[in-house]
Amino acid sequence: MRTVFSPKNNPRVIIIQKLYGNFFNDDAQLLFPKHRFKKFIKDIVLGTIEREEVLIEEIKKTFGNELNFEKMDKVFQVILKSFAYEILYKPNVSINIIIKEYLDASNFFLELSQTKYLNALIDKLAKKLRS
Repeated sequence: MRTVFSPKNNPRVIIIQKLYGNFFNDDAQLLFPKHRFKKFIKDIVLGTIEREEVLIEEIKKTFGNELNFEKMDKVFQVILKSFAYEILYKPNVSINIIIKEYLDASNFFLELSQTKYLNALIDKLAKKLRS
């Protein structure tokens, strides 16, 4: 049986929301309210923002002409950037855990068919970035 977290308790759902607000809403303020995983959430969000250019470069290098990153759905862009950040800068966390957590979180934002596509993308990205 799959454990279902409420969106407000899932750290990666919060990460995706914070990053989406930061990248696509000019007036979005980055606040980190009390949460069991506040330090983790803040670390991933601020790290992703700080290294955004490097992350986009790595994503583009991985997929080449297979996809146009700028034309992708904004939620996909945010998930791929934060996912790439974790893969590159959190080497102590298992790839399988990171993949599972992002796929679980993506269910709050995407349709099932989109989640399957995302799974293929992050699987390829993980293999390339952690090889």
